[in-house]
Amino acid sequence: MLKIHELSFSYGKKQVLRDLSLEVAPGEIVAIMGASGCGKSTLLQLTAGLLKPDSGRIESDAKRISYAFQEPRLFPWLTVKENLEAVLPRTLENRENAILRALEAVELADSADLYPDALSGGMKSRAALARALVFGGDLFLLDEPFAALDRELRMRLGDRLKQTIKERGGSAILVTHHPEDAERLADRIITL
Repeated sequence: MLKIHELSFSYGKKQVLRDLSLEVAPGEIVAIMGASGCGKSTLLQLTAGLLKPDSGRIESDAKRISYAFQEPRLFPWLTVKENLEAVLPRTLENRENAILRALEAVELADSADLYPDALSGGMKSRAALARALVFGGDLFLLDEPFAALDRELRMRLGDRLKQTIKERGGSAILVTHHPEDAERLADRIITL
């Protein structure tokens, strides 16, 4: 599904990735761990095509890539529900159902009509995760999706996320600082 060959990337003179090779098989969840600034988020941005590598190449047969950024990046002028609607095709049947299922998965169904400025940091993260879930896709790029959550909520949402990805036959790269999340959710752990 995803093959990364000898990928290198620098921000100016600071090289953050050098000759990184990685494969993610269909249905596999790979956790990426490492110190701050080692290139975890950069790897996701390169994979999504948001950055261009200095060298190397990325091959993917994913038709849809769903990205949950480290910062929630919600549209402030839209409610939580409208933020999810913004990523759905207008022709999709059962849009309301898909949105409700995603909000229930992240325990935000009661907050659908709130605007982002009325949400806590953890609620914003969950709304962004719901948006990634409702968008769907073959490949999920998840950058610290549980960072602002307490342990109990991280565990529940992590289990639901893993189940959803596996049910859809998708793959995922999960960036996390929590070894417990990596061990529980991933099929394989890579440390940068």
